[in-house]
Amino acid sequence: MSALDGLYQEVILDHSKRPIGKGELEPTESALTASHHEFNPSCGDEIDLSIAVDPETGRISQLAWEGQGCSISMASASILSQLVRDDELTVADARERIAAFREMIQARGEAEPDEEVLGDAVALQGVSKFVMRVKCAMLGWVALEADLTQVEAQRS
Repeated sequence: MSALDGLYQEVILDHSKRPIGKGELEPTESALTASHHEFNPSCGDEIDLSIAVDPETGRISQLAWEGQGCSISMASASILSQLVRDDELTVADARERIAAFREMIQARGEAEPDEEVLGDAVALQGVSKFVMRVKCAMLGWVALEADLTQVEAQRS
């Protein structure tokens, strides 16, 4: 195992043991909120992911999730939570990150991800080589995508 693979493995294990964003959403009264449940029938992983968005700025003010599953799906949700929180993403920014993550995770290890865009999520690049694990890594990201669609409908 290369030093980089070891570092990536450590990032995934750390996020699965000490998840970021796990818990209940506590939005402000004026926030637009959305929640979505995703389930992976092939392995039983599931997640409920909720967001609160500031209606004025379009920034995601909170992201919270509850779930159960393998270390890949739980770490991926945690990494996503950290990315949203640390980068103070807008709805549009989040859509761009989801697209970049999807491209990386579906590339079967052939794409070079942009660490500036994906942050710690690049640690999940190795998952793309294992087709059965791709859905595990995508679970939280797909739930966020559905939440964004709900919020956009509220803003219209």
